[in-house]
Amino acid sequence: MDKPVFLIGFMGSGKTTWGKKIAAALQLPFIDLDHEIVNYIGMTIPEYFEAHGEDSFRRLENEFLKKQATKKAIISTGGGTPCYYDNMEWIKANGLALYLYHTPKSLWSRLSQSDVNKRPVLKGLTGEELLSFIESKLVEREPYYSQAHIKVEQINTPLEQIVNIIKAY
Repeated sequence: MDKPVFLIGFMGSGKTTWGKKIAAALQLPFIDLDHEIVNYIGMTIPEYFEAHGEDSFRRLENEFLKKQATKKAIISTGGGTPCYYDNMEWIKANGLALYLYHTPKSLWSRLSQSDVNKRPVLKGLTGEELLSFIESKLVEREPYYSQAHIKVEQINTPLEQIVNIIKAY
């Protein structure tokens, strides 16, 4: 693999967890774009959203994404990363885009078990409100996610198969 592999998908789809596993299997570095940004800004993303707004965060995210162009690595992006500026076009032109797909119910189940307050756009959402939010956001984001070079149903696709798909690309 001579270019980065960008993992895209909705929050809670397993980009960080699977990114680490894929990176280990391919013996490549793993980069979590959100963690890189957090280290740079010195605060959590929800704190940054509150202090500076989403637009400011998305500009910063765009800058950090484009710093990854020459890295041979597995890179986990934020759930919204492909949906802003020219990010999805840039990802496709500069690397391999791998979409970790989940159904809304699967995402709802996964996110219901996590601390939604760590995710600024989910703050205060539970139950049906959370499912409804996921469904509407997925409709909004699917046109971006669906442009990925590779789409895998993360729940039904073993690591070995994902690694083989990447190697074959």
